[in-house]
Amino acid sequence: MGDLITDWLCYNSDIPSNFINLHGFSQVIQTTTGIDKSTKCPFSYQVNFLILFTEVELSCIIKSTATTNPRIEWKKLTSKDPIYVFYQENMKDPFSRRFTLLPPASLSIQNASRTDSGSYRCEVVAENDVKTLAEITINLTVQVKPVKPRCSVPKAVPVGKSAELHCSENEGHPQPNYYWYRDGDQLPEDSRSEQKFNKSSFTLNRSSGTLKFMAVNKGDTGKYHCVVRNAAGSSQCEAQIMDVYDINIAAVIVGVLVVILVLVLISAGICCAYKRGYFASKKSINSHRTKADDVDYIQGDNEGDFRHKSSFVI
Repeated sequence: MGDLITDWLCYNSDIPSNFINLHGFSQVIQTTTGIDKSTKCPFSYQVNFLILFTEVELSCIIKSTATTNPRIEWKKLTSKDPIYVFYQENMKDPFSRRFTLLPPASLSIQNASRTDSGSYRCEVVAENDVKTLAEITINLTVQVKPVKPRCSVPKAVPVGKSAELHCSENEGHPQPNYYWYRDGDQLPEDSRSEQKFNKSSFTLNRSSGTLKFMAVNKGDTGKYHCVVRNAAGSSQCEAQIMDVYDINIAAVIVGVLVVILVLVLISAGICCAYKRGYFASKKSINSHRTKADDVDYIQGDNEGDFRHKSSFVI
């Protein structure tokens, strides 16, 4: 009986020169996290695929074995129990639609999505070999390029006032960083950190995409656009103009005086109207008339018979 020797494709000297082109990857980053000294092969490595919806191959290559049909199992590791991906010669749901086995033991994933990220373990059992079990764990991260961000830039802000510019994007993975540009120049996280921008007073939160001006000045006028970037790529929104204008103090004073004058005229008109009785109620008028007449009326025995009683005093 021979030894079971497993050799995992480690994207370096073993990788075919046309592998990247054939599989449509823009870049493959491989980091070996451990080496099995007995076989001189990695038992765990990290692979980051930088394009969404492409084919991903998780390689589990058997170089030699004395067992005719070694048992192959693939599992996706979770915080609880492992989930079978390939078991008893069958691909299990929900993986069967996009996952296939590449003989003898590699795993192919079509249209890789962010939900496919995770740790996968290949287990090879060869009953006729001295070493009957070999396994490798592959940590897969599917990275997603950010989509076009949504940007909000105020059109006009008076000198000395605060202002906020917002940029947001929800599809990129891992979480992207945000960069703001004014007239083509990238803005630092703090205006005080670079002499070129020390006349401004802004801070940039690269995690949230918010560019905040404490007090704008004329030099802050310009075209602003935001770029969202992560390891998978970048996207940006169209440039928008923010205009910073001076406040016309004289016009403000004149406007205030006009408002005060109008209020004074309205108040004077109301006072004159009260003095002339334009706002007197009907009740007060009728009461005034009754007291002025000072005449009593007595109803007689017959309906409609009224007699006048004089109450004048001379």
